[in-house]
Amino acid sequence: MFKKILIANRGEIACRVIKTARKMGIKTVAVYSDADRDALHVEMADEAVHIGPAPAAQSYLIIDKIIDACKQTGAEAVHPGYGFLSEREAFPLALAKAGIVFIGPNPRAIAAMGDKIESKKAAAAAKVSTVPGYMGEISDEKHAVKIAEEIGYPVMMKASAGGGGKGMRIAFTRKEVEEGFPLARSEAKSSFGDDRMFIEKFIVDPRHIEIQLIGDKHGNVVYLGERECSIQRRNQKVLEEAPSPLLDEKTRKAMGEQAVALAKAVGYDSAGTVEFVAGQDRSFYFLEMNTRLQVEHPVTEMITGVDLVEQMIRVAAGEKLPFKQSDIKLNGWAVESRVYAEDPFRNFLPSIGRLVKYRPPAEGAREGATVRNDTGVFEGGEISMYYDPMIAKLVTHAPTREKAIAAQADALDAFYIDGIQHNIPFLQAVMQHPRWISGKISTGFIKEEYPDGFKPRAAEGEERRILAAVAAVIDHQQNSRRRQITHQMSGTAVSFAKTRVVKIGDDQLKMEVTGADHSFAVTMIGDDEARGETISIVSSWQPGQPLWHGKVNNRDVAIMVRPLLNGLTLSYRGITVPVHVFTSREAELAALMPVKVAADMSKYLLCPMPGLVKAVNVEEGADVKAGDPLVVVEAMKMENVLRAEIDGKVKKVNAKAGDSLAVDAVILEFA
Repeated sequence: MFKKILIANRGEIACRVIKTARKMGIKTVAVYSDADRDALHVEMADEAVHIGPAPAAQSYLIIDKIIDACKQTGAEAVHPGYGFLSEREAFPLALAKAGIVFIGPNPRAIAAMGDKIESKKAAAAAKVSTVPGYMGEISDEKHAVKIAEEIGYPVMMKASAGGGGKGMRIAFTRKEVEEGFPLARSEAKSSFGDDRMFIEKFIVDPRHIEIQLIGDKHGNVVYLGERECSIQRRNQKVLEEAPSPLLDEKTRKAMGEQAVALAKAVGYDSAGTVEFVAGQDRSFYFLEMNTRLQVEHPVTEMITGVDLVEQMIRVAAGEKLPFKQSDIKLNGWAVESRVYAEDPFRNFLPSIGRLVKYRPPAEGAREGATVRNDTGVFEGGEISMYYDPMIAKLVTHAPTREKAIAAQADALDAFYIDGIQHNIPFLQAVMQHPRWISGKISTGFIKEEYPDGFKPRAAEGEERRILAAVAAVIDHQQNSRRRQITHQMSGTAVSFAKTRVVKIGDDQLKMEVTGADHSFAVTMIGDDEARGETISIVSSWQPGQPLWHGKVNNRDVAIMVRPLLNGLTLSYRGITVPVHVFTSREAELAALMPVKVAADMSKYLLCPMPGLVKAVNVEEGADVKAGDPLVVVEAMKMENVLRAEIDGKVKKVNAKAGDSLAVDAVILEFA
């Protein structure tokens, strides 16, 4: 077994590999760029080597720097994590030449399956069902249009050397191919150093299902069940689960055996994933093979009990798999939420900055469910614009899908992040969505369920009463605390009314709070349908704590709390709402206050995220039509095209290519 390994990656996957290596008694070496000098994986590793500037193309992607780091530290093997160098044939070949072991598949298998075009050819030769497409070289957008029209719309344009949703576009029309092909090619070039593209038929209402494989160097290959990854934004996964609610045992076996046959045909060893696009009728087509560990591997580990990183290391050291196919049993259900530094209210655009607060839920088993949080960040750390915006992967495991989803909802409620925008409100909302709960999903879920963009769930019914009652109790506790301040004027003690009016949106709920210490009763005394209802609240929450934990009517509840003038901003189950708490007289006066009208920003093009201006397509005085591309902004390796919403005329251009802009910076002004 190896004594020391180097992890040629960063973030949560580097931390994940370090944890397993530590468990196995193996020393670890981290590599880091200028931007990652203070990163968590650097702190966790036994040694760390600086390898260059912040951009990945100048640090993490340079093979010679990785090899030099191995020679400096005496690392015997390299784990590539996922992305970056994990699927480049040149990397294991260079490592072998230097006498260093690659913890991953052999170069021949990477060449056969890691390249998306070559994998399609290999699958076709092996009589594997594939989606119609064009695997040859595509010269330009005109050639792309010709191919797309021969296949038939809609089509998917995808980087041959790609992954993680980079260099990918879906086109439903000729115009979308003409515009999307050069953008996807540019993304592929900047992300992977390879601008080759392929085009294939896009399956309508599809589901994304993948089979996890593990093989050794002795000809053994085993599949570890499937994962469903259909909830996606920008063609990148957001939620995963294992197993899939779509598959039955017959289909699972057929997909698994097909994946194993394909892997054996190319002599595959190590962990890998065969991805399929599946119809709602359980038909399936080979999509691609990822010759690496996948981001979503934890859900497979939770239902099989197999540590995939450990098996990768053991396989690389020449060991045989310690199990055979008949040994693999799927136990329970696992759900994974990818927590990203992005704004779900702005079409999931990236958000960068400092993690002022980072308080994940406690890991471990509780009440029949297990919580796991894989992360590469820490409170006070910086989310960089140079890399993927992932903060953490929150995984829950339980005996049934229903319980795993409920545990995930509870864990998300208990996940507190501040300082940047994040997608937890979206993840919370999905956990309450009837379509997600039913399992009748597709890759079009987000677009179909939120066609006008994601909006927070409205506070209604029982959830509204819970939020109102908690806000009233918090206000009661704060008032009680103020009355305990020392050195107050002597004489009659100041008391406060226990009746409160809680305003949520346009609704007002009147209630009375009684109790002290940690136990309270909130009685509804207003005119709504809940009049006379009493809500029991038990909580050890103290003023100033960002997360309210307690029992509401004997049910565990966690709510994010942010201070607000005369109230609080509360976040719970995908609901984010300002809640104002008044005395009866304050409520009467508040009703007389004028409503502040938002400023008219319709004549400005604002930068929707922090990023780098790649191109400005218009000049001052130019006439633009609705839908015209105006500016291209890049953030976290994604190029975003900002388009005109209405016809107009450009009055002023405030930015140029190469400028770094903050969120809401004015790029263009219109006449």
